[in-house]
Amino acid sequence: MSKRDYYEVLGVGKDAGEDELKKAYRRLAMKLHPDRNPGSTEAEERFKEVNEAYGVLTDPDKREIYNQYGHEGLQHGGGGAGNFAEGFSDVFGDIFSDIFGGRHAGPRRGAHLRYNIELSLEEAALGTQATIRIPKLEMCSTCHGHATASGKAAAACPTCRGSGQVRLQQGFFTLQQACPHCRGRGTVISDPCKTCRGSGHIRREKTLEVKIPPGVDTGDRIRLSGEGEWGGRSAPPGDLYVQIAIRPHPLFERDGGDLLCTVPIGMVTAALGGELEVPTLAGKTTLKIPEATQSGAVFRLRGLGVQSVRGGRPGDLLCTVAVETPVHLSKIQKELLRQFGDSLEDSRERHHPESASWLEKTRAFIKEHIKR
Repeated sequence: MSKRDYYEVLGVGKDAGEDELKKAYRRLAMKLHPDRNPGSTEAEERFKEVNEAYGVLTDPDKREIYNQYGHEGLQHGGGGAGNFAEGFSDVFGDIFSDIFGGRHAGPRRGAHLRYNIELSLEEAALGTQATIRIPKLEMCSTCHGHATASGKAAAACPTCRGSGQVRLQQGFFTLQQACPHCRGRGTVISDPCKTCRGSGHIRREKTLEVKIPPGVDTGDRIRLSGEGEWGGRSAPPGDLYVQIAIRPHPLFERDGGDLLCTVPIGMVTAALGGELEVPTLAGKTTLKIPEATQSGAVFRLRGLGVQSVRGGRPGDLLCTVAVETPVHLSKIQKELLRQFGDSLEDSRERHHPESASWLEKTRAFIKEHIKR
């Protein structure tokens, strides 16, 4: 069976440079790796074909022979395509890490932290300053993060020579993994610091002042850069995320930028109209009740809600009216109400629009139901 053209195998042109070859190889190796295609003979054969092509085209001498004489030139020119693992071990090591989540060399950033804080509606709407205490890992002040009793840098690991990684040769390719001797740290400590017990860090509580901007809502987060866990002497710390939650309010319910509240009124005010003082987050305001107001009517007071933390126009205050039935009436008051009720019944005008509408709907429903 004749071999395919190596450039065709990798999907590149004959003028492809090293970066283009590496990119093409990474893409195909990730796709065809046997561990991603268990049991697929076709994928395994193509994977070998891709490796062979990459091994030849990244070797300047073999590539020159191949360009002039093709596959036969490699077979008779004293240089087969089998000894190519060293030429692309670094590339495959990166791919292996991508596939299996392998550890990359170099310092890792410290862990992020989260702090949950509860605010009143007023604090969230108007903004506030909050004091919080965070337990977190910080650099040991005794050894200054070196983890040694002497306070000097730890010795390099003799196994990995300070890289934190070792390479394993398996067949024609090389794999990288964390050094088992130093566990990927790259150093070994023979005299651990007594304060931090050789870890280089200690856990302590830190007090922080957090500025809460006006308009925050439940679910919003405030990021404090660099206030997370210590990452190591050569790595940046993580961040602290302050998670906002708003406590229930006795009067208002928040809906985005709007505030919702229920306003109880007497039936006289509902019938004749009037003015009421209603609370807002900024103080009080006057709500005008027109004549013949029904229970459940909603009045919108524009601009008296909450302004979003992201800017824009403030929300509104939506007041829902609840007409109250009077209780604990005296005999005189009850008699007056009966007389008032009788006067409504004697009148030919419609004084109860909702009741009249409900009665009409009820009659229509019963009539339709009887027909069936």
